[in-house]
Amino acid sequence: MSILIRTLLIIIVFHSFCLNANAFSANDHRIAVLVNDQLITSYDVVQRMKLSAILSGIDITPENNNQLLNSVIEELIKENLKNQKINEYEISISEEEYLNQELLFYQNNPINKDDLIKIFELNNIKYDEFKKFLINGISWQKLISGLYYRLTSTSEIEIEEIIMNNPSMSKKTARDLIVQKQLDLKSNKMIRDLLNEATIEYK
Repeated sequence: MSILIRTLLIIIVFHSFCLNANAFSANDHRIAVLVNDQLITSYDVVQRMKLSAILSGIDITPENNNQLLNSVIEELIKENLKNQKINEYEISISEEEYLNQELLFYQNNPINKDDLIKIFELNNIKYDEFKKFLINGISWQKLISGLYYRLTSTSEIEIEEIIMNNPSMSKKTARDLIVQKQLDLKSNKMIRDLLNEATIEYK
């Protein structure tokens, strides 16, 4: 099934979902969650639900909407906490860094920018939401790398073990993979700590 056909299905099912009195309205800007006094509105939740469904190629159905809703709210809470930390360390992303990340996204996905923009327009999603999504990701990675990269280490044994399982992989790629795994562990720990320290109110 092509991504465009799947997206049209997402549109149809999502409109049905929005008719549910218990669901968030696409034009509703009520507060959904407060994270350290930072707002996440119901509009933010709807936008991210549709964005996530499109990027992952899943349909929003009556059977999965609650699971997706909870997942998206959890994702937005973590993203909000990350942004607070990003702002604390004054992390900024240049236009060149963003464009490189955007290019990497399209290289790794079977869709081009023009088609994705059309899909977003059909679903009433602003492309800026997608841009913000990418920027948040690279900003957090930049923060984690800045804080912990110097603390990472690799051994020849680890590198040889990875290459043994992936003979076509270069030593540099294997080393980068090991470092990234260590950074991911640091990232996950920081997110857990931020969640434990945060004041989160569901409205």
